[in-house]
Amino acid sequence: MLLKWLVSIVIVVALLGGLQPLLARYLPLGRLPGDITVQRKGQRWYLPFTSTVLMSLLAWLILRWL
Repeated sequence: MLLKWLVSIVIVVALLGGLQPLLARYLPLGRLPGDITVQRKGQRWYLPFTSTVLMSLLAWLILRWL
């Protein structure tokens, strides 16, 4: 049972990671207040604190509902 959930979570994360460029156009994740972008010496780092909290809350609500 636990292995089934783990495999499901890995597949969902992989799909969302692959669809991230498409989703970034339509969802403001990564550009919310509290998300930090640091740019130095031609490199850019994203620190999506607020987006992470919102996605964790959404995942918790979905799992709670199931």
